[in-house]
Amino acid sequence: MRIPALRTLFLSVLFSPLVPFMLTSAEAAEFKMGVVDPQSVLEKSKAGKRALEGLKEYVATRQKLLAREDEDLRNNEKQLKELFQDKPKDQQQPKLTDAEKKEKESQFRTKVQDFQKRAQEFNMELQKKQKELVDEYMKKISTATQAVAEKGGVSIVVDKGSEQTVKIVIYSKDTIDLTEQVIKEFDKTNK
Repeated sequence: MRIPALRTLFLSVLFSPLVPFMLTSAEAAEFKMGVVDPQSVLEKSKAGKRALEGLKEYVATRQKLLAREDEDLRNNEKQLKELFQDKPKDQQQPKLTDAEKKEKESQFRTKVQDFQKRAQEFNMELQKKQKELVDEYMKKISTATQAVAEKGGVSIVVDKGSEQTVKIVIYSKDTIDLTEQVIKEFDKTNK
């Protein structure tokens, strides 16, 4: 007599964590799953396009500054090479002492190091700006996704991913792609 009671107790303890996940047929019929591609929302929404354009302009401006500095360094290097070359006597050019040559080389190396440091700082700053943009817009996309899901009675929404990002959903038979609806909702709430 005690064995069936123990078995019942054992089975109830074993399966009790699964009870919330077992759906009745009515609940299963109402369960809807959706997917959304946040990258597409960011790229296709009006506010997302503006934000991406602002980031592109920032990058272009900084790249122009770095390109100008790079060109200056190349010209400086060319001038140094000319100074250090032995010229024929008919081309008058002041002769540099070894100390002056070392000083000019040192100054050039310092300029190169400063340029490399600025380029590295720019890359780090750009990564930070991109992360801030993504974080800010993911919050907004999440809010828009929640509004669309609640209106449509969707129980769960999963990040679909895209070719540019990690694909989370590889196959989905009975899911609803909410991306276009989320873009519309996103545009309504983020002007």
